[in-house]
Amino acid sequence: MKRSLITVALLLAACGENRTIPTKEAYVAPTLAPLECVPNLDGRIDVTELKAAIGIPVHYLASPPGVQRQVSIPGATNAQGQRVWNLATDYADDRVATLEASAVSGHWFAASFPAGQFVTALDLGGTILGVYNNDGSNLLLLGYASSEEAPSTGKTLVVYQAPVAIFRFPLEAGKQWTSIGNVVNATVRGLPYAGRDTYVVSVDAAGQLELPDVTFSQSLRVRTTTTIASAVGGSIVRRQVGWMFECYGEVARATAADGETNDDFTTTAELRRLGL
Repeated sequence: MKRSLITVALLLAACGENRTIPTKEAYVAPTLAPLECVPNLDGRIDVTELKAAIGIPVHYLASPPGVQRQVSIPGATNAQGQRVWNLATDYADDRVATLEASAVSGHWFAASFPAGQFVTALDLGGTILGVYNNDGSNLLLLGYASSEEAPSTGKTLVVYQAPVAIFRFPLEAGKQWTSIGNVVNATVRGLPYAGRDTYVVSVDAAGQLELPDVTFSQSLRVRTTTTIASAVGGSIVRRQVGWMFECYGEVARATAADGETNDDFTTTAELRRLGL
């Protein structure tokens, strides 16, 4: 009996001395991929700070069709002497429009734009798609087409004889240019079309832009006046003001009604703002 107790005691002692306590590895946070673009707030937008994000949806708060908004294109000056554009009004009847860039391949008009790199909608409804190429110095618009080959409103296919420079890099206050897109043997809403589109673009101011869901401390105001001259009929003049921010691209846009003559128009035919 005494021997058994000694044996058990030895066994217990052995277990106590050789017991292995499992250890857990320390938690290591997952490695986050670096951001492809980080704003450096240097007052300009370089070509590396304005790249198409293929397949990434972008949401805009947009005024409904036919609804006008009041805007101040000049903006105001704050206590620090900085220009401020306040587009932060929360409109109950705003709609959410989602735009997304995609590759040219796969679209019915791809063969007409061999130099095209990506497409994105020109209108918030996504019915007309612009075809673009970034050549490292310019963002070029090669033309545009209806998203469907045979929509009920008629097919559109416009290929500029020479690309139009929508942006010339770097974008910075004081820069301006004019670019002309000649159109022949085109189709617009199912009808034959020829004409000339003249784009006058100026980057004329920098300042803070306030939107409903976010504030951009340093944005650039870009004015674009487009004159669409058809071979048959008169011309249409369209004024548009966009606000650009590094890495984000266009974060707001105010478009005047066709025929507006005031560069600092106060009423919009369409207002879109980056938002949730």
